[in-house]
Amino acid sequence: MEVYRVMNYKKMEESIGYGEEYNFYYKEKAFWISQNANGNYLTEVGGETKGFKNAEDLLNNVRIEGKSIHDIWEEIKNQF
Repeated sequence: MEVYRVMNYKKMEESIGYGEEYNFYYKEKAFWISQNANGNYLTEVGGETKGFKNAEDLLNNVRIEGKSIHDIWEEIKNQF
């Protein structure tokens, strides 16, 4: 039997810090959390990319429709 586990916010936060990248949907829009040597990014697929100095900066400052990722976590956590 396959066990499906939803990642908690803290684990997601840590994993972004060590380089994990994620795609997720929020209100029918696709987003991508990514990184390169210059920092971390949140891209709205087909839209704007916002750059941040690191994962902590991204998670503390990014806003999607005026909300942080922490604010919308309960709506998106099953995608991580």
